[in-house]
Amino acid sequence: MHVLLVQALSMDTPAPERVYPIGIVSLAGHLAAQGHTVSLLDMNMGGNPFGALKERLLDFQPEVVGLSLRNIDPLANKTSSLIPPFTVTVRLVSALLPKARIVVGGTGFSLFPGRLMRELPEIDYGIVGEAEISFPALLASLDNPPPVKGLCYRDKQDIKVMPPSKEFNLARYVPPARHLLDPAPYLDINSYVPSIGIETKRGCPYNCAYCVYPKLQGHHLRCRPPVDVVDEMEALHKDYGVTGFHFTDPVLNIPHGHLEEICREMLRRKLKVRWSGFMREDHLNAQNIALFEKAGCECFFFSADGFCQESLNVLNKGLDEADILKAAGLAAQSDVISVYHFMVNVPGETEDTCTKGMRLLERIYNLHGGKKNLGTVVLNNIRILPGTAIERIAREEGVIGPDTDLLYPVYYNPKPFDTLRYRMETLQLQQNVFMWHEVR
Repeated sequence: MHVLLVQALSMDTPAPERVYPIGIVSLAGHLAAQGHTVSLLDMNMGGNPFGALKERLLDFQPEVVGLSLRNIDPLANKTSSLIPPFTVTVRLVSALLPKARIVVGGTGFSLFPGRLMRELPEIDYGIVGEAEISFPALLASLDNPPPVKGLCYRDKQDIKVMPPSKEFNLARYVPPARHLLDPAPYLDINSYVPSIGIETKRGCPYNCAYCVYPKLQGHHLRCRPPVDVVDEMEALHKDYGVTGFHFTDPVLNIPHGHLEEICREMLRRKLKVRWSGFMREDHLNAQNIALFEKAGCECFFFSADGFCQESLNVLNKGLDEADILKAAGLAAQSDVISVYHFMVNVPGETEDTCTKGMRLLERIYNLHGGKKNLGTVVLNNIRILPGTAIERIAREEGVIGPDTDLLYPVYYNPKPFDTLRYRMETLQLQQNVFMWHEVR
């Protein structure tokens, strides 16, 4: 069967950070192994995404078009939505190839499967969550699909959504079929994170109040063998000249020992590459930081999110302020850049918590002042997503009502602290300028 897999638009500006779409590229490997003829298209590359899609559809003539909706809106507090271009993408496929079956998946779709299928009747099927097993099973019986996990289908006037799979054994992980989508155009195009991602595990044992990772991947950690991870990195380095990677795990340095073994394997092979990933503060110590740095880590991304203990508690982070400062102190002594992510105006915000947050921000900058190895501090309001504790809190407080449409950008940012982000951004910019210009 001819299958076209398309990464839908996940950006709203012509020159943002781009991400190599390992989801569809990995899925392509599974499909090709079962005898399907697969073509890939990333609509985020090039200046005419809809023209590129039209050309590929007409040239390749797929029987099935798989559309991956990764994001429902851009990051960083933007009010624009990626649903309009996705809607046009679905309708363009249907108009050009009315006989082709349209199957939709991806993280963004998985948050609103019933809603999107109701509003877009052109979609034949959807897959919520992991697709490595479900999509091939669907292709094997398109007219009468079996009850596979995560399958979304139409039943007369209703939409049925099967519970997603959260059990794919990552020992059976097929490395992305990168020969179908050349990584070369993605190299060195980003300034924030490397565009080439590596997945070492799925699942997240935490239950942060705003996050949907456990809903999509489960709480149980499923880890790839460290040797397999380094095999993939080494192949990318040798075959495509990739020198920088971003590990895409929700939290990279858990469980204890997994990342450490990956780093030891990289060192055993003398693999000279750079990498980054999101770190859990309370799993860092002087020994593993030294190991990570020796193995090529160039950036620690931290997402403590809460600026004070009250905020950490309401966000259900399972962290103490002391954990944040200890990790910051250890990271500041290394030659690795650190980037911090925090939420502002979280539930229960008061003038006292604002003051505590400003003090914590100042302390983090003071810790990094010696080596000037603080990349930036990213400040965000909380995007309210369905099924999260933040959604429940927002409804209880009246921040959102029964008719609030969470498909489009909605943030938890009630008065009187709705401008707190700008106060914090002013302080962050001042601290950054003063640090670099050595002003006391």
